[in-house]
Amino acid sequence: MRVFLSAGEPSGDHHAALLLEALRAHHPDVVCTALGGPCLEAAGATLLADMTKLAVMWFGRVLLSIHRFIELARRAERSFIDDPPAVCVLVDFPGFHWWLAWRARRHGIPVVFYCPPQIWAWGSWRVAKLRRLVDHVLSALPFEHEWFVARGVRSTLVGHPFFDGPVAPVTRTRDDDAPMVLLLPGSRRQEIDANLGSLLEAAAIIRRAVPDVRLVIGALHDRHAGLIAARGGADLEIVAGRSRELMAEATAAIAVSGSVSLELLSARVPTVIVYRISALAYVVQSFFRQARFITLVNLLAAPDPVGPVRPVWRAPAGVPAADPVAVFPEYLAVADPAARAAAHVIEWLGDPAARRAVVGRLERVAGMVERPGSADRAAAAVLAIASGSNPHMATRPRRQAA
Repeated sequence: MRVFLSAGEPSGDHHAALLLEALRAHHPDVVCTALGGPCLEAAGATLLADMTKLAVMWFGRVLLSIHRFIELARRAERSFIDDPPAVCVLVDFPGFHWWLAWRARRHGIPVVFYCPPQIWAWGSWRVAKLRRLVDHVLSALPFEHEWFVARGVRSTLVGHPFFDGPVAPVTRTRDDDAPMVLLLPGSRRQEIDANLGSLLEAAAIIRRAVPDVRLVIGALHDRHAGLIAARGGADLEIVAGRSRELMAEATAAIAVSGSVSLELLSARVPTVIVYRISALAYVVQSFFRQARFITLVNLLAAPDPVGPVRPVWRAPAGVPAADPVAVFPEYLAVADPAARAAAHVIEWLGDPAARRAVVGRLERVAGMVERPGSADRAAAAVLAIASGSNPHMATRPRRQAA
């Protein structure tokens, strides 16, 4: 059986690789053509191109790369014609994947979205496009599955792939050892450009308050590590490609918003989330956002996570206080959130009871969503869709023999 997989970002590449391994565990003869990155290639996919090098955000940046995306879509469509897959599976990265879904559908290829676009958070009107272009979504989160189903989208809840891998054993420092604060500046170049200065300033504030603290920057890979060192991080410890291991040691963290929050939840690390944007972007997002928080962990913990925010015509001059409902204090900000982020971390380092309270909240959220086996359930659903069967039946747990 031939399948086509497409993932446009490092996290999506990782999820897609786990899915391919699960597909082959179910069906050893699966042959995969893909747009993806090194993880998919290592899992045995034949790559048409490395999409992870083109992970971009915001409209202007997409326009600068649009000719490359058009060429990739053409290559994918040529593979649909030359070697038609039984199913096309898309992982996140919605801007480009709408194009790909349209091309697959016009050649009669079923389209499945694994970790579907977060249209419940941004631009909910796109649900009509999702119904038109995608045959089935494999939802990662309970509230998004319910949101899709309520709007007539065929969805199966398979769980989030971040909970598939083994969780690193917790090796927190002892009370008499130096605490470790992990700084995670993001997986994209523009995230590092926008947020590294705030993380470094927060680190300086924390060090003045807690002189014996160990401050570590977790970089995605060596290229990012070099960039971080050149941008002012050379005075701190920079570790590339080992963020999950570092989370197992961390007492607290400051992270740029993204799906990394789920990894921090899994490791039970009290974390401050930051994300700096321009004043124009702040105003624009306020008109399009349909979620109370920008952090998945906070959305999972909130009783009513989906709903429009109040639009604004002017970005706030300062950094507003974090919403007390949030498990991870979060700052989507134009002004520098370093001082507020540092204050949370300093409190957690100096007050064990305050830190334990956050860990307790993380335990409760994790109890609701930690459900290993996402890739296996997704693979069963994909194979069922490819064969024209009911994916819901394929992902139901088997009854134990009496």
